[in-house]
Amino acid sequence: MLITKVPLKVITLHNVSIFDQLKMEEYLLRDTTDNYCIINQGSPPSIVMGISGVVGDLVYEEKLEEAKIPLIKRFSGGGTVVIDENTLFITFICNSKETQVPCFPEPIFKFSEGIYKKVFCDLPFQLKQNDYIFNDKKFGGNAQYIKKDRWLHHTSFLWDYDPRLMNLLKHPSKTPEYREGRSHTDFICTLKPYFSSKEAFLNHFVSMLDSFFLLEQLEEAPQGFEPSRSSTHYINLNLH
Repeated sequence: MLITKVPLKVITLHNVSIFDQLKMEEYLLRDTTDNYCIINQGSPPSIVMGISGVVGDLVYEEKLEEAKIPLIKRFSGGGTVVIDENTLFITFICNSKETQVPCFPEPIFKFSEGIYKKVFCDLPFQLKQNDYIFNDKKFGGNAQYIKKDRWLHHTSFLWDYDPRLMNLLKHPSKTPEYREGRSHTDFICTLKPYFSSKEAFLNHFVSMLDSFFLLEQLEEAPQGFEPSRSSTHYINLNLH
């Protein structure tokens, strides 16, 4: 954990697509030098894959085409997630030296775990095999990107979910051991039973964040940015 507070710019977004959020994250990671936390809610339905994901192994392509939901490959690693208006996103983009967090996955996870342990202090929270869980059920998925002396850690939290969208995902060949072969709906849970509203959860998160960082809340997101290098892109299924 941090010994002294360092500045952190908090960007709160509403109804921004996950594609636009990921492009913003790439820009802030690659082309700026400040520490950021991005919070987003209300993103329309999409499926987002990690950079090394193979479409045919992860999604039912015909069902996805029928659902007319975009498929996106992000610039970071990690697994495949279905998102909609009930998914909450929180991303940290930080300098290693300032935060005293080495640019390696395990220290970054330890750092994030320390923050979320405080956020979920009265709940059965754990970081388990890179997932955030309550009682062996996953409610938060994580992915990371490391750039020399700068790192990114983003999380998608399930406030709630639509089982019909979850059924667009295949059972992945590689899964955490603790999943024990469970279906998507048996493996996941949501934040909704534990907080009165999305806003209550996010406000609680920011108040806990204030004990770790010197916060500067931005009134609006950066405009007109374009990453110097971008790996986030839409995938065309080309089924016909």
